[in-house]
Amino acid sequence: MRTKKQLTEDIRGHRRAALVVNARSRRGRRLYEGVRARLLAAGVTLVADLPVEGDLEDALARARDSGADLVIAGGGDGTISTAGRMLAHRDVALGLLPLGTTNNFARTAHVPLALDQAVATLVGGKVVDVDLGLADGIPFTNHVGAGLSADVMLKAPHRLKRVSGRVAYPITALGLLTRHRPMRAVVRAGGREHEFHTHQLYVANGGFHAGRPITADADADDRLLVAYAVGGPGRAGLLRETARNAATGHRRSLRHDPFLAVGELTLETDRPARVEVDGELRGETPVRIGLDPNALRMMAPPDTPDR
Repeated sequence: MRTKKQLTEDIRGHRRAALVVNARSRRGRRLYEGVRARLLAAGVTLVADLPVEGDLEDALARARDSGADLVIAGGGDGTISTAGRMLAHRDVALGLLPLGTTNNFARTAHVPLALDQAVATLVGGKVVDVDLGLADGIPFTNHVGAGLSADVMLKAPHRLKRVSGRVAYPITALGLLTRHRPMRAVVRAGGREHEFHTHQLYVANGGFHAGRPITADADADDRLLVAYAVGGPGRAGLLRETARNAATGHRRSLRHDPFLAVGELTLETDRPARVEVDGELRGETPVRIGLDPNALRMMAPPDTPDR
């Protein structure tokens, strides 16, 4: 494994990259040619160029094994999570082109959302290490959600996501909420039990959810998972807390309620609850969630803190 400094120098000097764009993402198909043109204009040599509408994992595996120093993944949080999982502990860096609905991981990692600035980061940034979460041993970048969010991922119409972007999720949630039952969830961590009666519980690795900050002091390499329930058993409380989270997340701290910041935990519920991991359905509770510190190397802006 090269050092981060050597890998950064190789990326900047050789500019050999593999490009994987999820053409099924909200903006991927529309922006693919423009993204490719920007990279070529910046002097990047694309040793693999893979717009994907089928098997994403196969395309990422080909990119990873292409000999490139940098694998550039374009798409939403699901695409980026898959790329992070496949590039963990590899002598290659992940580069982000945020083309999704919420782009949570890009926000957490301080990667600009504007494409020109994102490309500038790919060719002039630096390699940093970030943590990955582990849901029953499977790596993820952003979060695990149990309860209503998993039902939303199951039911949100793909066409609505394409047309309205991240607004598709609250629209779908409102439709489901009238018949959604709250769950009793128990989080076991550090020898203690924490009980919640709620429609929704999240465990986040990083600082953003639904395109909004969770807290002001959560990051992608702080060695912490952040567990928190959104509201209590009442539907009105869920709506109120969702709005409050969106409005005040940038001012809140991990030291305050409702956050539980730990290194690992087990989540159980009174009945099996669907679980989504970075927007993809991944079974049901119970689930064990941990951390893989500094598991992923990625390209970030030059001034990004790196522990």
